[in-house]
Order: sequence, then structure tokens, then C-alpha cells
Amino acid sequence: MQGNLPPEAQEKLEELQDLQETAQQVAAQKQQAETNLQESRTALDELEDVDEDTTMYREVGELLVKTGFDEAKDDLEEKVSSLEVRVETLEKQEERVQEQFEDLQSELQQMLGGGPAGGPGAGA
Repeated sequence: MQGNLPPEAQEKLEELQDLQETAQQVAAQKQQAETNLQESRTALDELEDVDEDTTMYREVGELLVKTGFDEAKDDLEEKVSSLEVRVETLEKQEERVQEQFEDLQSELQQMLGGGPAGGPGAGA
């Protein structure tokens, strides 16, 4: 059916497909950031039950490196803060992509429905 579409409609359809891919990528990034955020929050909560004199280690690549309690807590708090901003940014990006997708989908429906561009769509 795509071969029968007018060039403008074909272009809009390709843009829709690109936006759909972008939406999927943003959703995957957001899911990963939310998972990391939850893990970091859980680790930070666990620190509340740890004695400050306890020997602490942090992961650096493939190694565990000894670290102080305060440094570990500060690092986790900074990571949580950074991930909260990341998730919020991805949520906004996800909303923008969804709006663009809906607008483009509406334009394409108007083109294919034969209704005037910018006006109310013609009935099916």
C-alpha cells in the first residue's frame, strides 16, 4: 500500500516510523535510569543501618576499592540526584516525542482521509 501513497504522505509515514523508534529508545533509556535510581536509593537506604566504622568498598571497574562511609554516602546521594534529573529529562523528552507523534499521525490521517490540511478531517 505504501507504493500508492502520495509523496507527502509517504514522507509523513517515514517520519512517524522514525518517531516511533525514537520513542522506543527514550522509553528504554528511561527504564534503565529508573532501575539505576531505584538501586541507588535502596543502597542509600541500607547505609542508614550501617555503622559508620564499617569497612566500605566501592566498585571501580572490575575492582573493589576501600572507601570511607561518608564518601560512599556522598557518592550515592550525588548519584541519586543525578539519576532523578536524568529520569525527569527523559520523561519530558518522552512527552515531546509522543506529542510530535500524535500531531504527525493527525496530519497523515488528514492527508489520507482527503480532508483539507489544517481543517477538520473528512469522514471515513
